[in-house]
Amino acid sequence: MSGEPLIRVEDVWFSYDNEVTALRGVSLTITKGERIALIGQNGGGKTTLAKHLNGLLKPTKGRVLVKGMDTRTTPTHELVRYVGYVFQNPAHQIFTSRVYDEVAYGPKNLGLSEEEVDKRVRRALEMVGLQDYVEWHPYDLNFGQMKLLTIASILSMDPEIYVLDEPTSGQDHRWRNLVAELIMKLNQQGKTIIVITHDMKFVARTSERTILLANGKILADGPTREVLNNIELLREAAIKPPQITQLCHELNNRLGTSFQSMLEEEAAEEFIKHGINV
Repeated sequence: MSGEPLIRVEDVWFSYDNEVTALRGVSLTITKGERIALIGQNGGGKTTLAKHLNGLLKPTKGRVLVKGMDTRTTPTHELVRYVGYVFQNPAHQIFTSRVYDEVAYGPKNLGLSEEEVDKRVRRALEMVGLQDYVEWHPYDLNFGQMKLLTIASILSMDPEIYVLDEPTSGQDHRWRNLVAELIMKLNQQGKTIIVITHDMKFVARTSERTILLANGKILADGPTREVLNNIELLREAAIKPPQITQLCHELNNRLGTSFQSMLEEEAAEEFIKHGINV
């Protein structure tokens, strides 16, 4: 993490209705240009933490700073200029009756010219492969396309930080690849990407840093390779590692090899290719 600090989460606690404690003393720093995965079982605190990053939720205790702005006192409409949040359920985000209008809403509210809004809308729709659906009603799209539409509605605002909640849910292989390529492209442009997901293969493919949460606490925060290679810790959080990670560990246990993680996929595949019985 050598980039400029963009978000600081400082000893954050959060309770719903002062009864259910969802975050317990969470602290972390997110820097410019990172690709981060938030992983953990349902109820672990992933989405609750993510919603603190643009002021959708305010800490019960502690504070969150976005580019130096305290989310407790900064209006959410100001924070969304910097942090774009894509909801897990498209129905929670889509509210217009035309695809074009859905993507245009954000940049219009930024006060951009009509020409600039149109440029951004068409570019965003092309980036997610929905350029031929401009006049469609959003609810005439299938679920996967609706997810892509919500991503486009954030792309058109061009924030510095993207938070994507389960971006691959409801997507087939083709669209999952599109989302992965989009994440890498945005990151190459200097954007910071935070992905909430249960898809460990997607985590291995797109994230450099992984934060593992369980019961509202951070169990691990480090390079994705190291976190996903910690089988015992993943089991503690009820997370199933990527298949290639499991294969590497099986090879190590049975053959005395020393594969370190799922990133050594080519080496593991050589064993399979040569028909070694494990």
